[in-house]
Amino acid sequence: MWETVGQNRAVSLLQCSLERQALAHAYLFVGPPHVGKMTLALDLAKALNCEAAEPPCGRCASCQKIAAAKHADIQVIDLAGSRNSNEAKLQTEIGIDQIRAMQHSASLPPFEGRFKVFIIDGAELMSHEAANCLLKTLEEPVGRVIFVLLTASERLLPATIISRCQRLELPPLSAAEIETALSSRCDVGTPRADLLARLSNGCLGWALSAVLDDSPLKQRTERLERLLKVTSGDGEGRFDYALQLATQFGQNRESVTEILGLWLRWWRDLLLIKAGCPGLITNADLEDTLTSRAGDYSLLEIRDFITSIQAALVQLKQNANPQLVLEVLMLSLPRRGG
Repeated sequence: MWETVGQNRAVSLLQCSLERQALAHAYLFVGPPHVGKMTLALDLAKALNCEAAEPPCGRCASCQKIAAAKHADIQVIDLAGSRNSNEAKLQTEIGIDQIRAMQHSASLPPFEGRFKVFIIDGAELMSHEAANCLLKTLEEPVGRVIFVLLTASERLLPATIISRCQRLELPPLSAAEIETALSSRCDVGTPRADLLARLSNGCLGWALSAVLDDSPLKQRTERLERLLKVTSGDGEGRFDYALQLATQFGQNRESVTEILGLWLRWWRDLLLIKAGCPGLITNADLEDTLTSRAGDYSLLEIRDFITSIQAALVQLKQNANPQLVLEVLMLSLPRRGG
């Protein structure tokens, strides 16, 4: 049983490859954070090592070990594994030592399963040296070894690595798919499932984590409160916030991208309120606040700032100077009342 939700095309392609025994030696799963890339990678690992006639069964010893992250032949390489024991701090890139350790492990036969599977989570975070080291491995495939690279920022990966992987894109899910999954898997009531589906931006992983823990919703509230404070503040406060975001971007790109995505959805909601379409807004639980704030801006101001946020996101993906990008964005933030 495949645990992946909504990615029918990607699942079908992998199933066909398994049935025909025509697997690629390396895959690249591309999609936004929390859309299901890791779930699909683990599903593939289960299918490759499942003991049942129709893999993955999810019940055999192999599938259960993989689900519990206790299978000797399945390894995840990510930032958490790059922790510097001397300085006891998390690094900002996947280093060459991690890739070299992976290379050594890949050179050995599987220990308890049929295939070794190496999942590189956040492949775009590999250092230049680590990426070059991985490239050599991809150029010389090893039998019974599969590499799966996961990325939310394909542009940051070297073209040479992309060209040596079979690429599978995982698009955001529809709100209906997420609402159905929440209702069936977590027994979430319709109103809450509807709200979480809207807020998830098509990413089931975010919605599931919000069901189990209120932290994502609390974080959203804090970020929106900061946004509202900045929109009401003076120029100095805006530039201070731009500097904070730029510093944060150097430590955690994904978090700043999430903040700007939240801004984008907030200003889109303002546009929908102004256009008389409140039923389409994302932040449905904050409709009263949105309605109140919408009166502070013209349609043109809202539209122009949405364009500015979109431009900033593109520029950050292209490795533009984050402080400059965010300061320009703050300059384009319209003032309340005009």
